[in-house]
Amino acid sequence: MTTWGESHGTAIGAVIDGCPPGLRIDREEIDREMARRRPGQGGASSPRKEPDAVEILSGIFTPPGEEMPRTTGTPLSLVVFNKDAHSKSYDELRDIFRPGHGDKTYLAKYGIRDHRGGGRASARETAARVAAGAIARQLLKRHDIEVCAYTLALGGIRIRTCDLSMIGENRFFCPDPLAAEQMEARVQEVRSQGDTLGGIVEIRATCPAGLGEPVFDKLDAGLAHALMSIGAVKGVEIGAGFAAADMLGSQNNDPLGPDGFLGNNAGGILAGISNGEEIVIRVAVKPIPSISKEQKTVNLANEEVTIRVGGRHDISAIPRIIPVCEAMVLLTLADFLVRDMAVKTRNRSGI
Repeated sequence: MTTWGESHGTAIGAVIDGCPPGLRIDREEIDREMARRRPGQGGASSPRKEPDAVEILSGIFTPPGEEMPRTTGTPLSLVVFNKDAHSKSYDELRDIFRPGHGDKTYLAKYGIRDHRGGGRASARETAARVAAGAIARQLLKRHDIEVCAYTLALGGIRIRTCDLSMIGENRFFCPDPLAAEQMEARVQEVRSQGDTLGGIVEIRATCPAGLGEPVFDKLDAGLAHALMSIGAVKGVEIGAGFAAADMLGSQNNDPLGPDGFLGNNAGGILAGISNGEEIVIRVAVKPIPSISKEQKTVNLANEEVTIRVGGRHDISAIPRIIPVCEAMVLLTLADFLVRDMAVKTRNRSGI
């Protein structure tokens, strides 16, 4: 998959290559995924109102007598038109670098930058990822692969219980109802201070054994690469993660029994290949850099100035980043699944 478009451009979109032909595409399922990421839904979210309707421009065909379109095996092109961009809100930022944003680095690389909402570096780009991930989910379901993400921590408040049935019962996609209430209070407190919050998202995936490519295209390397490509993500750990550094080998190793592994410190991946256990990943999400508090920075003339960032911004990337994390895991697993299918097809043909 590749994405294209900018926050305040005409549209954003994605192009998906390599999707197998014949896959039925449920448009309602795509709409449901997009609704989970859509801005303007309260809580920690931006008030920007975007319908995020996905149009599929290519790569599908509805056979005679069928209601759902199917993939044709050719590239799928997805487009989401921007409907509620307020570019004038960014006029004062035309000549100023915002702390924590990619303004300085984009100018250093390209010699030009789109100051309106961050352009290509905006989190708006992730809507295209979620649309593409919804396609990948429909493929993976045929192979009993499921992906689920939720808020593990927000603003220093961490869950104490984990009931996955509660994820859809609160705006933070939090599996702990008590923690969700505390997160709500924390968001309102920080909002009144003109500041923002970071947090941790945990992603779990059911996956058969055998997905992954040694040595440099390891499954965990692919997942880390995909998740680190999300703008707000600053760290990824799998299984025991950094806690493994404090363990003994006898503690970290997952013993095996006749029915499989007796632990999951490996997070479902060994030697870069899935081992059949649940894949467990956590990502560290930085606070949104656009804050209304006064900050020091410089302008295009390299003069010291102060800045307060106005406009419409989230208080935290959580919870809207959760379907984005799911999408990147879905797309990565779909990539490895298609590779695995190709290998097995060659083996059956004796090649």
